[in-house]
Amino acid sequence: MAGGVSEFEADRFVIALHVLRPQTKKGPLLAEPLADEVLRKIDQATDLYYRLVIVVAPSGEGKTAAFQEVKRRTAAELVNVNLELARRMLEFTERQRALQLPRLLADIVGATAGDVVLLDNIEILFDITLKQDPLRMLQGISRSKTVVAAWSGSVAKQRLIYATPGHSEHRSYPIRDFLVVTLEDMA
Repeated sequence: MAGGVSEFEADRFVIALHVLRPQTKKGPLLAEPLADEVLRKIDQATDLYYRLVIVVAPSGEGKTAAFQEVKRRTAAELVNVNLELARRMLEFTERQRALQLPRLLADIVGATAGDVVLLDNIEILFDITLKQDPLRMLQGISRSKTVVAAWSGSVAKQRLIYATPGHSEHRSYPIRDFLVVTLEDMA
């Protein structure tokens, strides 16, 4: 016990931070045009090896509202990844979480109906204690179903970026083998 908090309670707190991260909503302003672009990319993704569409925008810029609009138009299931994974991993040790995460995510996606799944709030995948490659996990699950994932980050110089350089969760990937939707696509 450190400072009166058990390791178990500390782990619960870390998971809660990912689940309860405050969300702002731009909502209706960008939801429809962003949803339109997502639907176009879903159609394009059907012929790809990785049927992965990543919707890239900073937190609070309307990704969730756009996903809700896509869900309304297509009946695709919308999954809050942080919430679903946190529920399943709550009783696991840190090591078990790292080992089980890819299977748990695959199970969550596999349990959804239809050929398209919308993954929102994926920040938990970047948690450094889980020791995962978020993009590789998303690509893996997108081989059997079209996956549309909300990515709170940016695109610069043909690279998909999560967090700022120097941040423990920073990731930078070349844009290849998946489709990207950005707010600039709306301009």
